[in-house]
Amino acid sequence: MSFLQSLFGTATKKYTDVRGDEFLNLLGSTKNAVLIDVRTPAEFSGGKVKGAINMDIYSPNFAASIDKLDKNKTYFVYCRSGARSGQACNLMAERGFENLYNLSGGISSL
Repeated sequence: MSFLQSLFGTATKKYTDVRGDEFLNLLGSTKNAVLIDVRTPAEFSGGKVKGAINMDIYSPNFAASIDKLDKNKTYFVYCRSGARSGQACNLMAERGFENLYNLSGGISSL
């Protein structure tokens, strides 16, 4: 971390923000890709991206669920607006995941 990053608290982001169509294109062309929806079960049941796994970031078991995932796979993470999925990507990066994509703008940007 550089001096400016430590001074301003802006550590390098360890995931990639991707918008709508590019997110779906990358998802479709990535081998061993896993799609994670971090919204609540109620939000998830109201509509999701085909093939998504629901892992509610507000669940007390969220971190334990993340720890069970294969760190060698590539993860595409989304929520409603992109904020919760960004938090999930940060948590995953802290736990050693390297291939992370966040849907910038959330599911509403698709």
